[in-house]
Amino acid sequence: MSDHYLPERIVDQLRDNLRMSGIPATEEDIQGLIAKGFLSRMPAFEELMKEIPCDIVPDYLADWGPPESPPQTQYIPAASHESGSGRSSNAFPTLIEMATRVRNRQVSPVELTEQALQEIDRDDPALNAFQLILADRARAAALQAEQEIACGDYRGPLHGIPIALKDLMALAGTPTTAGSKILDTHVSDFNADSVERLEAAGAVIIGKTRMSEFAYSPGSNNPHYGPTCNPWNDELDAGGSSSGSAAAVATGMVYAAIGSDTGGSIRIPAAFCGIVGLKPTFGRISLHGVVPLSWSLDHLGPLTRSVADAALLLVVLSGTDPHDPRTRPGAPGPLLADLNAGVAGLRIGMVRDDGSGGLRATSETVDAWKAALQALAQQGAELVEVNMPEIEPLQLLNGALLALEATTYHQQFLHEQLDDYGEFVRHRLLAAFAYESRVFVQAQQARQLLRQRCNALFERVDLLSTPTQPDVAPQLSVPGWTVLTGPFNSLGWPAISLPSGLSGGGLPLGIQLMGKPWDEATVLRAAHVVEAALGVPPPPKRE
Repeated sequence: MSDHYLPERIVDQLRDNLRMSGIPATEEDIQGLIAKGFLSRMPAFEELMKEIPCDIVPDYLADWGPPESPPQTQYIPAASHESGSGRSSNAFPTLIEMATRVRNRQVSPVELTEQALQEIDRDDPALNAFQLILADRARAAALQAEQEIACGDYRGPLHGIPIALKDLMALAGTPTTAGSKILDTHVSDFNADSVERLEAAGAVIIGKTRMSEFAYSPGSNNPHYGPTCNPWNDELDAGGSSSGSAAAVATGMVYAAIGSDTGGSIRIPAAFCGIVGLKPTFGRISLHGVVPLSWSLDHLGPLTRSVADAALLLVVLSGTDPHDPRTRPGAPGPLLADLNAGVAGLRIGMVRDDGSGGLRATSETVDAWKAALQALAQQGAELVEVNMPEIEPLQLLNGALLALEATTYHQQFLHEQLDDYGEFVRHRLLAAFAYESRVFVQAQQARQLLRQRCNALFERVDLLSTPTQPDVAPQLSVPGWTVLTGPFNSLGWPAISLPSGLSGGGLPLGIQLMGKPWDEATVLRAAHVVEAALGVPPPPKRE
């Protein structure tokens, strides 16, 4: 439904709720958010709520339970898995390939770190991927890693490897702006749980990456720090909100980066930049020390150059955290060892209908996706066409829950610093006040009902698949699309994006694979088969 048909009562409700909340929004703000379409799906959401029985137990009371998995395993030595290192080139080795060289002392962490800093100096002025470069800190960590490895104290494949963090993760002694002006002077005095795990594994944290303001956009549009260019074409967007993390990995400035994903913010930039992005099961990785966007939709995960690298990072980052009650006990298992197990006998659900009567994607995108799926069929998987009309209502829920939870976090800032928000995020946050107070519980009831229906799909298939994005990367500062990614944040299922080929214009396209909760192993195994078959090269080095 277009904005032309937006009922006036919804706008009146927005004005009333803003007034009662004491938010100093102007009529110009209200008309601006209407023009941007931030209320355009409200009528459809209201119709969905009318269909939900009042006696459904809300989803926030659902018991996810612990993952059924083996005990925590030790790191698998990188040298044992060179065959599983995924696609690479001489210019862009994968993390695991480089870890093998570091372990064998063919290259030193100090050399890698200096090389990374040089490439950042050369490429980042044009790309705008980094918010903060921690040169002195990285050099000290690299020297320590080099000395430890020389003494035989090798911690595992991350030891001495330069990586980057999205700038919403707490790193003691550094600013954590979350891409905002509001937090631009906020200096963390502790580490996020994920940072603790990375540093314990010996990773060299080289900097923090650009992102959309408060992660509230599927593009890199940021009025305070500027957009991040797509490494394949400077006139196109890198995707968001983990834009800088994806661009830094795709250009070889770092070997991996961490991103967050609330509606697709790992998978969207991964697809646009031609790399791998993994959103694990909700609760697999702690979010302690991460600036929240939506407590029940946020996920943390890796952006890497290969599926094996993503598997390695998942093992490092996973685990129970007493500071984050969303985490569950258990480990993802020996993921690297399982990557080469193949897909013979797996049933792959090809989503034919996403609730729109088809797939909301260009024919070129769909053709590349189907070709990538054939790689699985050729290795013994069974392709099963399925309809998943729940994608459409799940997308409505994702938008509603995200808006309601985000405004709860931002309530004080909206009262005291409204003008410090960029216009896009300010209008998006204000639009949430158009919802009635009771709809949060109703939305959780709908989520429970839709989860039950979607879980039933796994009686027919082992994995599901769609394209990651409907099309190639849009123009710089134009957001991507969450229509095929956001629903799987609402469900909390593990999902990965990896390259499915190139468009006729030479731009990356992505395939998305989704699995049962806690079954990242099967998702990664299938992704590894696709990657081995397609082998999309990284973009050329920038001059």
